[in-house]
Amino acid sequence: MKTYDFQSSNAFVELFEIAPYASGTLDGLCFAVKDNIDIRDRFTSYGSKPWREAHPRAAYNAVCVEQLLMAGARCVGKTIADEFTYSLDGESYFYGTPVNPRAPDRIPGGSSSGSASAVACGLVDFALGTDCGGSIRIPASLCGVFGMRPSLHRISEAGVLPFAPSVSTVGVLAQNLPILRQTMRVLLRSHDVAVPPVKNIYLVKEAFALADPAIQNALSECITHLGNFPNVTVASVSLRDITGLDVSLKSCNEDALRILQTAEVANAIGGWIQENRPEQGPNFQAGYRNVEQFDRSTMSDALNLCEALFSRVAAFTQPGDIFCYPTAPVLAPKKGTLTGSNLNSVLDYYDRTMAVTSFAGVARLPEITIPLAQVNGIPVGLSLTAGHYQDEFLLDASLHLWGSQPVGLDLCSVTT
Repeated sequence: MKTYDFQSSNAFVELFEIAPYASGTLDGLCFAVKDNIDIRDRFTSYGSKPWREAHPRAAYNAVCVEQLLMAGARCVGKTIADEFTYSLDGESYFYGTPVNPRAPDRIPGGSSSGSASAVACGLVDFALGTDCGGSIRIPASLCGVFGMRPSLHRISEAGVLPFAPSVSTVGVLAQNLPILRQTMRVLLRSHDVAVPPVKNIYLVKEAFALADPAIQNALSECITHLGNFPNVTVASVSLRDITGLDVSLKSCNEDALRILQTAEVANAIGGWIQENRPEQGPNFQAGYRNVEQFDRSTMSDALNLCEALFSRVAAFTQPGDIFCYPTAPVLAPKKGTLTGSNLNSVLDYYDRTMAVTSFAGVARLPEITIPLAQVNGIPVGLSLTAGHYQDEFLLDASLHLWGSQPVGLDLCSVTT
């Protein structure tokens, strides 16, 4: 893999250094911050230069940044975010495309594109991101790094620009599982309490069915590995099995997460955009038309469905349970292909990807993506998801299942 530095990676909006405030469990580690998260005395762009120019410098660090500095970590800069974080491709109209170092001709994924790139290039030990419809999990998977979306609202969002509060959360991308665990435990304010052993691993059938055959094949050896643990049962389930409702991952996305996201994005940025009519990138313009044309009378049904899905998944999930599925159902698309002139490719990428990511999103679950495979050298991630507020269990379970293995892109490799 080619070596990239801070400039050639194009991962950063701004480089600076903030020394740690104290010594702690993150001593010696450095991190970067997605540019929708405030750093004191610096502008927060939200992925938009007009937004950056129209708003004052932040008066305070976001609370999550303060936690990391107090635990001994050093901050080295702010990373590129997709425009208003409303994208999963990582190709910024204003700042350019951060490199995907393991597949340089392909997108890094968004909207935490710069954070994923900075970690994948080895420029930082970990990076802060945010996740609504997969904005940590997808770039982590496409760039071949570790990423975690925690249980909804377990990490403080004070000082983080709002997007879709009912489903958005702060999370972390990291070089390896131990660093991910160390960092997340700081942000989660974790205590040393006993966690249950892994008991059941449920393979979510629809998520595997949505994945390209090459991805299914690449992950097959990884799934076989999960069946080798004593006292662990591996079984396939559908969303209907889990919830008892007549729903699919497709409806989970289209009838719940996407409606809720569209409604709340309008509340978060709609007024400012209407008032100021800022310059916008073509991809954001295309997506934002859905926000402008949205029928808000559908929002109540989506909220009720989200609540029903959360309750049913919570009732199904027992201590020691894990759900497992491909993080992204597609390989990273080539740069420049997710545009209006390739509408079918755009719809296929977003519809299938958000169907998979919507499971943890609407059920408010913690999810970790692990870079376990590759197809023709292109990274493929496998996700492990646990019950609501079972973040510490999920972190420990991930280490138990993969900590002794040569985790990385060489574990499961497919050439087509």
